[in-house]
Amino acid sequence: QVQLVESGGGLAQPGGSLRLSCAASGFTFRYYVMRWYRQAPGKERELVAEITIDGGRANYADSVKGRFFISRDNAKNVVYLRMNNLKPDDTAVYYCNTAAAPNYWGQGTQVTVSS
Repeated sequence: QVQLVESGGGLAQPGGSLRLSCAASGFTFRYYVMRWYRQAPGKERELVAEITIDGGRANYADSVKGRFFISRDNAKNVVYLRMNNLKPDDTAVYYCNTAAAPNYWGQGTQVTVSS
């Protein structure tokens, strides 16, 4: 069955950087679009970034454009989210998601941006 395990979150200062990873298993990773979502306390889950199956194209939410970068390694079945110039509003639980099982959610990884 599909399994997605997110890691790499933590506490960062405003202006800092973090790199999130999501290890995928249970499906043919290279055949599916991958996405990162986030959910802040009291808010709806929102799409942050998505990447095509070959990694050749990505789309981003306006709020993170130019600061966050999604990538994938189809040999390792991993999708990454590099987050630069972090802001307090980026504080949330971050989840990866696959088009292979769009209703499946892992445990997520907490990102807290605070001085």
